[in-house]
Amino acid sequence: MSTEPEQDKNDTPTNADAPAEQPAAETARPQVRIDDSKVNACYANFCRVTGTPEELIVDFGVNPQPMGVPTEPIPVTQRIITNYYTAKRMLHALQMSIQRHEATFGVLETDVQKRVQPGVFAQPQQHPQQPKKQ
Repeated sequence: MSTEPEQDKNDTPTNADAPAEQPAAETARPQVRIDDSKVNACYANFCRVTGTPEELIVDFGVNPQPMGVPTEPIPVTQRIITNYYTAKRMLHALQMSIQRHEATFGVLETDVQKRVQPGVFAQPQQHPQQPKKQ
């Protein structure tokens, strides 16, 4: 696997936050160009992280029963194998993205029980009709 990024004429810089008018010599990091023309996007609501002393393995899949303990095995459809240096850089990038999101939209609660409003999933209670006051 090559560590050199692929490049083509449709590349976009990953450092989109850098001002456009700033000369390249003054930027702190060089801009890396990427080719995402062959990217395969997928959705995941489940991930499992395992590893070895040299590599980190992250499996992604879709849990069809996200509430409670699943009764069927969760199909893992994507696996990322990376080194710990890249994983640490990814952790930092994800932390920064989540901080910006929470600053704009509020804190993300990861505990489902704390997110669910009481009574949302409960059956509506039938109240006996009260006589109208005249």
